[in-house]
Amino acid sequence: MASNASRPEVDYSCPVCWDIFKDPVLLPCSHSFCKACLQEWWRDKVIKECPVCKKKRSIDPPLNLALKNLCESFVQERHQKASTGSGVLCRLHADEKLKLFCLECQQPACVVCRDSKKHTNHIFRPIDEAAPEHKEEVQKSLKPLQEKLKVFNEVKTNYDQTAEHIKVRARHTETQMKEQFKKMHQFLHDEEEARITALREEEQQKSQMMKEKIEGLNRDISTISDTIRAIEEELRAEHVSFLQNYKTTVERGQLTLQDPQPVSGALIDEAKHLGNLAFRVWDKMKDIVSYTPVILDPNTAQPDLILSDDLTSVRREDVQQLPDNPERFDYLLCVVGSEGFNSGTHSWDVEVGDNASWELGVLAESYQRKGKIGGQRWAIEFYKGKYTAFSSSGSKIVLSLKQNPKKIRVLLDWNKGKLSFSDPDTNTHIHTITHTLTDTLFPYIYNSRTVPLKMLPWKVSVTLEPHS
Repeated sequence: MASNASRPEVDYSCPVCWDIFKDPVLLPCSHSFCKACLQEWWRDKVIKECPVCKKKRSIDPPLNLALKNLCESFVQERHQKASTGSGVLCRLHADEKLKLFCLECQQPACVVCRDSKKHTNHIFRPIDEAAPEHKEEVQKSLKPLQEKLKVFNEVKTNYDQTAEHIKVRARHTETQMKEQFKKMHQFLHDEEEARITALREEEQQKSQMMKEKIEGLNRDISTISDTIRAIEEELRAEHVSFLQNYKTTVERGQLTLQDPQPVSGALIDEAKHLGNLAFRVWDKMKDIVSYTPVILDPNTAQPDLILSDDLTSVRREDVQQLPDNPERFDYLLCVVGSEGFNSGTHSWDVEVGDNASWELGVLAESYQRKGKIGGQRWAIEFYKGKYTAFSSSGSKIVLSLKQNPKKIRVLLDWNKGKLSFSDPDTNTHIHTITHTLTDTLFPYIYNSRTVPLKMLPWKVSVTLEPHS
């Protein structure tokens, strides 16, 4: 019995489109057509008739299942023949090789396809000419993907570092908390456990957040890598095979993924756990409590700065490997307090000692912490034996002091817009800066020396009064 491929192709061709039947339907007159071709033919016609014999139809044409199966077998046998032959053959014209590329359809074609109705007025190029040009186009789309992969890998490295830093700082914070609690009586044991539990819950939450971020980034990296490998594989393919998959390859190369962003607030909030810890339990430990009005935030410290375990002093040392989180200074040798002020009066003392280069004051929450570009800040500085007051407006005032103070008291009256500096040991006023304040302000310290600058604790007293 003769195979389907031995029958003439016209037996499997729609009289309307002259392509192999797709979902053929059968009219009462025994003529068959592609379902879509017949619907298109009848679209603007009042009388629905057979496109071949012009007989009117009276019922909706049913699917010609037998013809559909024959056509599928015909196409399958022709593809098998093409795959075993010496060249790639046209799927519509089994005896013709694919030697041309249609620029309009973006598909390979044979010489018979070129002269068919389907390709009327289309422009063709030889396969050997079209393939290199289109490969070059796909090659260009590969470079942005490679660059994107590089960005994702760099951010993943920072994520990995952040995740590890969370664990290290969590362990360090836990150690410091335990040391403080050891100085207290046994009845504080329950309070100690409660604080450690809060820390571990935060660690678990933030570690889980970073784990999800890293997993998401791994998925994106895998997607980009898979896309690159797939495109590279297509680029290594034979010209015809490449062009057959050209559309899919181009679409794949247009992968759009949002660049990953730095994770703000991802680090352990050490200031929350350690800052004023003893004061927060003062009602249980009134005799040994100490309170420091400003606790330094290690997540903001420039990598050259080292903070004390209780987060009250800072000195300059060798650069550390720290996460480049958005809150951290990367150029100025600064660290800010853990809490900002947007109303009221606030005061704190800083021990400067014999440090030969320092700067104290406040800066706005909107202050740019990356690079040299700054923002609003008001302070006094000591450098090369001179004291200078300055503000964000750029004005500087050289101050005349009779002696070098060992401590500096900073007094911020936010509502009146005043920032005053004085020597608490001699009760001597140094300078006052006046400015209309609108932003939340954070205390900050600039230290370019190894001599530490320290936030000093206040004396704590409790006054009991009877109910009136």
